[in-house]
Amino acid sequence: MPPYSFLDGPYRLAMGLHALSPDDWLEVGPDAAWQMAERRRLLAERPAEVVAALPESMPGQRELFALVLAHLPECFADRWRREGAELVDRASGERFASKPDEPLMALGRMVQEDFCLMQKGPDGYRLTAAVLCFPAHWRLADKLGRPLDVIHEPVPGFDARLARPVDRFFASLQARRPVWRANWSLQETPALFRPPELRRRPRTIEAERAGEQLWLRVERQTLQRLPGCGDVVFGIRTYLRPLAEVVADAAAARALAARVREMPDDMASYKNLVSIRAPLLDYLDRCAEPPPPQTVSAS
Repeated sequence: MPPYSFLDGPYRLAMGLHALSPDDWLEVGPDAAWQMAERRRLLAERPAEVVAALPESMPGQRELFALVLAHLPECFADRWRREGAELVDRASGERFASKPDEPLMALGRMVQEDFCLMQKGPDGYRLTAAVLCFPAHWRLADKLGRPLDVIHEPVPGFDARLARPVDRFFASLQARRPVWRANWSLQETPALFRPPELRRRPRTIEAERAGEQLWLRVERQTLQRLPGCGDVVFGIRTYLRPLAEVVADAAAARALAARVREMPDDMASYKNLVSIRAPLLDYLDRCAEPPPPQTVSAS
């Protein structure tokens, strides 16, 4: 089940970090087949849009690849096996060399997670490399080489509320002590590749059909420091489910409605919810109502 952060209580702008067991770093779910097919398609058809790196990132790329190479057969032995210097994906039959020339391209074909490498520089940590097949309204080329505060500039309240805590966290993050967090958004298609121009499109939904017209997108985000080069790895595992499926649970419908109501207008605008807020809440409120009691006729 995806980590639904909207179930965790009232809305607040916070990092929301949780300790993560190293064994639970990567996830393979029932959506693996279609997500991996989409990743391979994007890597083949749009490589310049989903993979980018600065030259100084290569030590981090190689260390990250070695970490994944060791993790997969240890934690997912039913799917991955070693054969000499290669790692074999039992599901696809694909073989991966232990030292590929393009580590990020290989990682994009191996796991469902996207990865961003953050490297310390004079202006703090900056993005130096990434394989990003499933962006949520941002473009890798626009962020490459930029520091954290610039990357998060569009997020309402980030500079005032989160910039300093994020800087302190990155400075104090220890190797082999990963953490995770989650966020959520709503989108009007089941597409995983979401460039920024889609955020600017106005949304229209009908309260009666909101469950069919919207999908809940959840990102499980992990952070850990590479012990060798010291770069920070930001992993993104994306889940996508029809809204109707999520709110079939009345408690989930109530919690999501509460978070939508609590969300400040600037954040609702950032999440592109303003134009659909009223019909969305109408739909969620109806899903949150208990079913009417059944009457039993006397025989």
